[in-house]
Amino acid sequence: MTKPSPQKHAQHQLSETRFWIQRLSKTAIRALHILGVAISSGGFIFHLDKALWLNWWLLAMFSGVLMMALEIYRSKLWLIQLKGVLTFVKLALLASITLVSQQQPNIYISVLLLSVFIAHGPAGLRHFSIWHRRVIDEPRGGRKKNLNG
Repeated sequence: MTKPSPQKHAQHQLSETRFWIQRLSKTAIRALHILGVAISSGGFIFHLDKALWLNWWLLAMFSGVLMMALEIYRSKLWLIQLKGVLTFVKLALLASITLVSQQQPNIYISVLLLSVFIAHGPAGLRHFSIWHRRVIDEPRGGRKKNLNG
């Protein structure tokens, strides 16, 4: 049995290190997002003074935009998969709060429930392409799947 060369071992270590950095970074951003959403929820639902929750809302929005950017960078397919499309629906619903402010708590609760389905729904739902009308995902090897087939 041959031992891997130090060069191959170093490449494997770099790849594993990169994996952990990316994984922990994504988890940290998601944690900040959930924290911001959780704390700002009270402001929306119970019409609290904006000064109490606005910074948490901004944290939720900035971390959410960062998560979206990372998903799009990782795979452009995200834009046509339900997980991406429904994220844009959530943003549209949040923007609609300014037009129908009397429905603010109901819209916000709907966005929260939609978030659960996006984050925890089955892969077949999250990876469903609205363009192709079937599940589309990146192959494990990193190559792009032929989207015409």
